[in-house]
Amino acid sequence: MAQENNAAQSEIRYLNPVSVDVKKNKYCRFKKLGIKNVDYKDGEFLKKFLNEQGKILPRRLTGTSQKFQKKVAQAVKRARHLAILPFVTDCMK
Repeated sequence: MAQENNAAQSEIRYLNPVSVDVKKNKYCRFKKLGIKNVDYKDGEFLKKFLNEQGKILPRRLTGTSQKFQKKVAQAVKRARHLAILPFVTDCMK
């Protein structure tokens, strides 16, 4: 009886299969789509590079190359200055 309880406790069953995190390859969407310039007037596109608080996401999260990350940062700063994007917000998305 004690062995049956031990066997039942050691056997773990899941309703859903355990998900294994698959590492996605990061890529620069600008190089992939052939975009040469980042437009500071396109607020909806620039929102993809901001988090919920309005901060610019780093390269390690977005996968953007260094060249285009600098262009994105400059475009976001210009859009903020022209009030296309907010400087700070509670919930942007």
